[in-house]
Amino acid sequence: MKFGLRLRGGLLATLIMFGAPVVAPVGAVLVSSSALAQTVQSISVEGNRRVEVETIRSYFKPGPGGRLDQGAIDDGLKALIETGLFQDVKINRGAGGQLIVSVVENPVIGRIAFEGNKKIKDEQLTAEVQSKARGTFSRAMVQSDTLRIAEIYRRSGRYDVTVTPEIIEQPNNRVDLVFTINEGAKTGVKSIEFVGNNAFSSYRLRDVIKTRETNLLSFLGSGDVYDPDRVEADRDLIRRFYLKNGFADVQVVAALTEYDPEKKGFNVTFKIEEGQQYRVGTVDFRTSIPNFDPTTLRSFSRVNVGSLYNVESVEKSVEDMQIEASRRGFAFAVVRPAGDRNFDAHTVAVVFNIDEGPRTYIERINIRGNTRTRDYVIRREFDLSEGDAYNRALVDRAERRLKNLDYFKTVKITTEPGSSSDRVVLIVDLEEKSTGDFSVSGGYSTTDGALAEVSVSERNLLGRGLFAKASVTYGQYARGYSLSFVEPYLFDYRIALGLDLYQRQQLSNSYISYGTKTLGFSPRLGFSLREDLSLQLRYSIYRQEITLPSYLANCNNIPTSGAFNPSPAYAAVNGIDLTSTNGLGCYSDGEASLPVRKELANGKTLTSALGYTLTYNTLDNNKNPTDGLLVDFRQDFAGVGGDVSYLKTALDAKYYQSLVSDLVGLVHLQGGVLNKVGSKDLRMLDHFQMGPNLVRGFAPNGIGPRDINPYDTQDALGGTKYWGASLELQMPFWFLPKEVGLKGAVYADAGGLYDYKGPTTWALTGETTTTQNSNCTASTINPNTPGTCTGLVYDDSKVIRSSVGVGLIWASPFGPLRFDYAVPLTKGKYDRTQEFRFGGGTSF
Repeated sequence: MKFGLRLRGGLLATLIMFGAPVVAPVGAVLVSSSALAQTVQSISVEGNRRVEVETIRSYFKPGPGGRLDQGAIDDGLKALIETGLFQDVKINRGAGGQLIVSVVENPVIGRIAFEGNKKIKDEQLTAEVQSKARGTFSRAMVQSDTLRIAEIYRRSGRYDVTVTPEIIEQPNNRVDLVFTINEGAKTGVKSIEFVGNNAFSSYRLRDVIKTRETNLLSFLGSGDVYDPDRVEADRDLIRRFYLKNGFADVQVVAALTEYDPEKKGFNVTFKIEEGQQYRVGTVDFRTSIPNFDPTTLRSFSRVNVGSLYNVESVEKSVEDMQIEASRRGFAFAVVRPAGDRNFDAHTVAVVFNIDEGPRTYIERINIRGNTRTRDYVIRREFDLSEGDAYNRALVDRAERRLKNLDYFKTVKITTEPGSSSDRVVLIVDLEEKSTGDFSVSGGYSTTDGALAEVSVSERNLLGRGLFAKASVTYGQYARGYSLSFVEPYLFDYRIALGLDLYQRQQLSNSYISYGTKTLGFSPRLGFSLREDLSLQLRYSIYRQEITLPSYLANCNNIPTSGAFNPSPAYAAVNGIDLTSTNGLGCYSDGEASLPVRKELANGKTLTSALGYTLTYNTLDNNKNPTDGLLVDFRQDFAGVGGDVSYLKTALDAKYYQSLVSDLVGLVHLQGGVLNKVGSKDLRMLDHFQMGPNLVRGFAPNGIGPRDINPYDTQDALGGTKYWGASLELQMPFWFLPKEVGLKGAVYADAGGLYDYKGPTTWALTGETTTTQNSNCTASTINPNTPGTCTGLVYDDSKVIRSSVGVGLIWASPFGPLRFDYAVPLTKGKYDRTQEFRFGGGTSF
């Protein structure tokens, strides 16, 4: 770009006075000081085509006294150049005090095009560049746009990008601007190393950070793309991880990144100074507030003597104590923790100091950036409002709640001074993000076969914080649909109301001879009792019926009168011939078990039940836990109307513990009891059905009481009592990159299911129970006279089932997958085994 500049007045005279050499800019015309002193009588403009003369003249404003002095001329010249409208501006003197402004206008951009871009769309690049079609062309702006495009590509992990602007001249002082882009290959993170880590292996620390090494499956994610902001955030994640595990002096002193031109990627190295590990020596409480007993806050402390010093536990304790003090009327109380290290004993003496803080009130809460979410959806996450005492713990809790909503990309709450010294203004800065989701899910398991699901969901419906989801499932053995709706704040209280409408169809398969159809509706209420304790209340009403495959349907028709004896002695039922050439009659095709046939005769059954679930969760990570306890206790009472009555109780507890060398131990305990309530008999469908969900190595519905009549389909009957215990050791494959997401497992399972209390006789068909202790047992039934054993012959032995096995756990980009191979050690005589099991699925 060429600009003509003119030196005027005082500057030139000063340079001459001091004898300094003057080098005039190219194209500049130097005017003598005497000429500069002449009064400007008029301003003429030359060379302009689009810009009006008066617009150009307006930049030259007379000073005091109405004179256009040299300072005003210089200011006008500078202002014209800064408009970006001109390639060149020159100022000359004419006769009679005339000031001549000669301009060369910048061309107009006809169109802007991008070539070579495949990873980033034209629309996104157009929005980012400053040069616009029908706007003024500026070389400085084009250069800036070139750098901006390159930066966008670098942010997406392509550091080899090159951007070349091309200017194509067009008639009428117009140009076309074309950015030619060579995107280059994605620049990933080739290696992640840790220096100074002795307490934790590099393999374990890679699980803490978000940055990932490039691998064969990296194209499915973006964690391996080098992002300096993400690397910096990883430093804090590593530090927080050490602080949680007792390393109070830890420092992540550097995160070094180096580009490797041979590998065309970055090597990232985190330098760590661990310090020593501390345990809690003592916990004390002190206060300077009159009439306040600090020891009453002891129950709100999550810090225990002898435990590892955990900064997160200290922070949560401070928050809970400060909130409790506020509830007791000490609104300005501030809890400040202090720790006195004993370097020899490796302990920390923790002291919680409760003092009176400054008396500051909240004047306003200003919310910015919520273009979609309603203000009240944000404000209800605060436990304080305008006029309340300022409490930092409550503000931090509100910020955490807003982040957990997952409605926003970023959430930041800051304070600004209010109208007086004791007033503050809370500023809530938000950045909205998409909350809708459309997914197509696919999966396969040895239990349900192939399965596909299409779902549409919205987490922030209409910006009101509502959740809605509709899904349709179609699979080899399972089909159905569901509609869900959740109001997280019922009547402005922190109570979640959920409504579920569903229809499910389970088809007969190799594990069960019958199918079921279920249509139900379930409202539920959820309460958060504590951060680690929640309660759900629910009501369920559903209609259920049994269906039979075609090869069994004719064999199970029920006569309108008389006894039903499916043998050659009863040759026809409802006009259907039951005899066959082998003399077995209906048994030649198989006979559904008595409880199944009885349920089929009952038709559609209505179940109405009240229930609750109490959940205690201290897991460090819900998706990939390595430490903590998860306990679910649930009870359901059926009999609030309907055709069924029972009380069903179940307990499920999982305890994870990190062991040495990245090994994680898991103890899993299960148990359940089904009790009859009132005079209504229990159905077979109400019983617990167990298989690999209790003891691996067994088929679905493969454990527990079973119909053993060889002429029946030998269906699993289920039980009213079960228990299970499992020990599992999960370990990484250290020889594989962490990013592959593979872990191995070895385990031992034991459990039992027993005490069938469903129907055993049927007066309508004249069938009676035949126990194994009679002359009609599974081993002595005479196949030539099947009619002699037409009742229910079942096994209900209380054998402990056990197995050992190995598993492969893969946190794959396609979703969580697990492969298990288990060998039963002890089993019931009629149990069914399945040594290999696979399950998994994904959304895409």
